[in-house]
Amino acid sequence: MMRAWILPMLFVLCGSLVATGQAFSGSPGSAAAFLLAFALLAAVYSPLVFPRSISATEAQRRSAVDGRPVVFWRPGCTYCLRLRLRLGRGARQLHWVDIWRDPAGAAVVREANDGNETVPTVVVAGRPHVNPDPAWVREQLSPSE
Repeated sequence: MMRAWILPMLFVLCGSLVATGQAFSGSPGSAAAFLLAFALLAAVYSPLVFPRSISATEAQRRSAVDGRPVVFWRPGCTYCLRLRLRLGRGARQLHWVDIWRDPAGAAVVREANDGNETVPTVVVAGRPHVNPDPAWVREQLSPSE
């Protein structure tokens, strides 16, 4: 979906413009630094930082089998990024649903949040939790994993 890539593309475009301006003003070192900084921002805010998303139906089915939480998220969400980064490698143990790619996932989030698409919404044992503390989410994972 193109919408998920708008913010990263804007970072790259802005970084390119700033770097070009710096290069033409005779500062190739700062041009490279700006380009690198904006490229890193683009990478961090891209969907590539998150584990592969699955559909809400599949996530709920898998969660019923293995008991792992389901995280509903969207690209560009600062709170989703915070959760993802704070979970570290443990994030791979969760089931991730991109609500911009899955209308059923967006509907689940709206139902849990009085019609709002507030993310991250983490569903543990059928109960939604809006923007939970990453340490709490980590505790919901079984210790054997």
